[in-house]
Amino acid sequence: MAQRFAPATPKFPHMLHGGDYNPEQWLDQPEVLEEDIRLFRKAHINCVSLGIFSWAKLEPEEGVYDFGWLDEIIDRLYANGIYTVLATPSGARPQWLAQKYPEVLRVRPDGLRNFYGHRQNHCYTSPLYREKVTQIDTLLAEHYANHPAVILWHISNEFGGECHCELCQAAFREWVQKKYGTLDKLNHAWWANFWSHTYTDWSQVHSPSPVGETSVHGLDLDWRRFVTHQTIDFMKTEIAAVKAVNPDIPVTTNMMTMYTYELNYFAFRDALDVISWDNYPEWHNPYMGNEEVAKDCAMTHDMMRSLQKKPFLLMECTPNATNWQGVSKLKKPGMHQLSVIEAVAHGADSGQYFQLRQSRGSCEKFHSAVISNTGTENTRTFREVTDIGTVLEQLSDRVYGSGTPAETAILFDTENKWALDKCQGPRNIGLDYFGNIRRNYSYFWKNGINVDIIDSTFDLSGYKLVIAPMLYLFRDGIQEKLRRFVRDGGTLVTTCFTGVVNDTDLSFLGEATGDKLSDVLGLWVEEVDSLYDCESNRTTWNGKSYSLKELCEICHPTTCETLAVYETDFYAGKPVLTKNQFGKGVAYHVSASADTDFFHALYAKLAAACDLTYAIRTAVPDGISLTWRQSDTEKLIFVQNFGDSAAAVQLDQPYENVLSGETVSGSLNIEKYGFAVLAKQI
Repeated sequence: MAQRFAPATPKFPHMLHGGDYNPEQWLDQPEVLEEDIRLFRKAHINCVSLGIFSWAKLEPEEGVYDFGWLDEIIDRLYANGIYTVLATPSGARPQWLAQKYPEVLRVRPDGLRNFYGHRQNHCYTSPLYREKVTQIDTLLAEHYANHPAVILWHISNEFGGECHCELCQAAFREWVQKKYGTLDKLNHAWWANFWSHTYTDWSQVHSPSPVGETSVHGLDLDWRRFVTHQTIDFMKTEIAAVKAVNPDIPVTTNMMTMYTYELNYFAFRDALDVISWDNYPEWHNPYMGNEEVAKDCAMTHDMMRSLQKKPFLLMECTPNATNWQGVSKLKKPGMHQLSVIEAVAHGADSGQYFQLRQSRGSCEKFHSAVISNTGTENTRTFREVTDIGTVLEQLSDRVYGSGTPAETAILFDTENKWALDKCQGPRNIGLDYFGNIRRNYSYFWKNGINVDIIDSTFDLSGYKLVIAPMLYLFRDGIQEKLRRFVRDGGTLVTTCFTGVVNDTDLSFLGEATGDKLSDVLGLWVEEVDSLYDCESNRTTWNGKSYSLKELCEICHPTTCETLAVYETDFYAGKPVLTKNQFGKGVAYHVSASADTDFFHALYAKLAAACDLTYAIRTAVPDGISLTWRQSDTEKLIFVQNFGDSAAAVQLDQPYENVLSGETVSGSLNIEKYGFAVLAKQI
C-alpha cells in the first residue's frame, strides 16, 4: 500500500499555499501590488491563481490585446518566490463580446435568452464562443506556457449551469440519436408511450422545460448526461488550446461540492491532469454540529481524491467568512487551520483561498480575504493564514505526493442522485440520498479507516468492503461488477431502495432476478413503505434497539440469513438486516433507513471481519476524527478535534509528533479545533 505519487505541479513540487488574486482591480494603485507581495511572503504564500476573470483586461476590445500588466505581475511575483496558477478567462466573457455576439449568452429552460451578466452565462455549444475562447487561450499559452513561474493551467472557473438555445437543442438531438440509433429504441428507453408522448421524428426531441416536458424521466436523465458531456467537450477545447503550445503544464478545473445537481464530476476525471475543488462549508451553524460539517467536507475530499486515486488540490476555501451564505459567520479561532489540515489529511497537496486581497466593491466586497480592506497584517485572519502556511511548509517534504490507501469504497453515483430527484415516489418530501451516504460513511471517518468515494463506472477489484447506499439506478454493468466482487470474496453492503431501475429509469421486471442482484442478496423486495417524518419503526440487533425512518422495504428471503427484523406495523417480523453467502464472499442488505448508530455497530463488526486498516487502534473520543496518508517509508496520522472542548486520544504505541519533533506516547491531548500529525516508520 505504500506509495508516493508524481507531483501535481512538477515545476514546484511542494505543498501549495495561496489562492485567487485579482490585481487587475488595483492597477491604478501600484503601491497595492508592492504591499501585497510583502504580505504574501510574510504569510508563506507560494502561489497565486491569476487571470480567472481578466478577459476584459486582456482583450479590452475585439482583437486588441494587452498582456503587459500581467507580464509585470507574474514576473514580480516570481522574483519573490511566488508561482502562478494561470487561468483561462472563459468563465466571464467581456461586455463587448456579449453585445456584438448575443448568441454566446445562455437561454433559459423557458426559452428566454439571458441578458449579459454574472459568470458562466455562456453557451458551451456556440461555435463562435468556442472560437473566441480558443483565440484568447492560445495567445495566453503562447505568451506564458514556457514561463518558469507558470506551474498549472486553471481551466475556466466552477463550471456549471445549462443552455437551452437552438444550438444546444440541435446538439442534444444529435447526441440522443447517436446514443439510441432509432426512434423505436428511444421510445422504449424513455417509455414514451406513457401519456401518448411517443416521438415520431428526431426534431421533436427537446430539453426538459417548465413550459414543456418534465414527466419523461429518461429524457431528464439523458439531458443531464448531455449537459455534462457538452461541458466536458467545451473544456476539452480549452485544454487542447493550451496543451498545443506546451503539453507539459498540467491542467485542472475547480470543481464544487459532491452535492452538485448539474454536473457529473466523475465523468471529468480522464480529461484533467489534476483534480481540484472549492470547499465552503457552514461552520458553527445551529442546526448541524461542526463534527457533522467536517464529515461532509471529508466525504467530498475523499471523492475528489478518488476521482483519479491520487492527491488533489484544495483550490479554494475561505480564510474566514464568506459573503453569500444565509448567515456568513466568522470562523472561530483555530477552525481555519483545522479545516485546511482536514483537506490535507484526506489527500490534498495544497491549502488555497478565495481570496488573497479583498475586493473593494461589487458582490464579493464582504467576502473575507487573507489581506482585508484594512490592508495590514494586523488581523486574526492574516495571523491564522500565516500559521497554517508555516505548518504546510513543515509538512511538505513528508506529506506532498503521499497516498491515501483505501480498502473500502462507498458508491456515490451522481446519475443515481439525478434519478432519485425525479423518481416521484415513494417520498416526495425527500429520499435523503446524501443522508444515507453520510450515515454509512460516519464510522470510517471517525475511526480512521480510509474510504474511496466512487461511482458505478469504477473497477471494484482491490477493495475488501464495498457499500452501495440507496443505489436506486443500476448502470454501467454495476450488477455484474458487484456480483463478481462478492463471488471473488468481497463483502458488499446494500441498503433500501437499491436496484430498482435501469440506466434510463425503467423499473426492473420480475420477482427475484439478476437485474436486481436478488441472487447476490438472497432476497427479493415486494414493496416499500414510506414513513412520514414523525413516524418510525424499530429493530433490535446484538442487544441494542435502533430507530428506522423514511423507508421500510418488505423483503422475502430466498437464500439469505435474517439477522434483525421490524418490530412494529403490519410487516413486523420481516427482515431489516440480512446476510447472504455468495461464492467466496458475503452480501449484507439493510432494508430500512437506519440511524447512524446502527451503521456504526454494523461497520465495527465488518471492519474486524474484513481486517480493515485503521489509523490507530483506539477508542475515539467525541469530536475527534482520525485519518492517515502513507508514503513509501512512513504512515502519517492526522488527529483532528472538531469538538467544542479538548479531548484526549489514547495512543497504541509511541509516535513522532511531526510538527514538534518530539516522541509522544500514552494519552495525546488535542485542544478544541486543534490537530496533531503523527508519524511511524513502515
